[in-house]
Amino acid sequence: MASPNHVIRRATPDDAPAVLECLRLAFEPYRDYYTPEGFADTTLTPQTLAARMGTMTILVAAMASGEIVGTIALAAVNAHKGHLRGMAVRREWQGKGIAESLLGAAEASLRGQGCRRITLDTTAPLERALRFYERHGYRRSGVVGDFFGMPLFEYEKLFADGEAVVSG
Repeated sequence: MASPNHVIRRATPDDAPAVLECLRLAFEPYRDYYTPEGFADTTLTPQTLAARMGTMTILVAAMASGEIVGTIALAAVNAHKGHLRGMAVRREWQGKGIAESLLGAAEASLRGQGCRRITLDTTAPLERALRFYERHGYRRSGVVGDFFGMPLFEYEKLFADGEAVVSG
């Protein structure tokens, strides 16, 4: 999925510094809501990013100049369930269709792998992200976990017969 000003592609190891910078810049305004461990798990390190690249597909939104302005990670958990993690768009590019492109490409990839349910986890301070996911058909599943001392809310989107199932 792309627009005239950006393309969504799979991240390469050479993209690692830009992915880390994108995550750091996007989540920096929320640092005080997280424990140090939670913030580090959200924004990653070179080592944890390399580990994530080994277990998940990481997509990036790249401008024509090559600048990485957004990222998202995805993985098929089983034959019918996919999971999203680590979506971030640099603040100066928010509201310009980058997040929609990333989410659409990630969903298309997981649907292509047979996933009929896609989940993601998020925290209460990320209110703008919560509204974004809800506008795109994600609903709270009722599962609440612990993320380094703060509630972690699972959201899900269900698909049937080639279409998203929107409830509520």
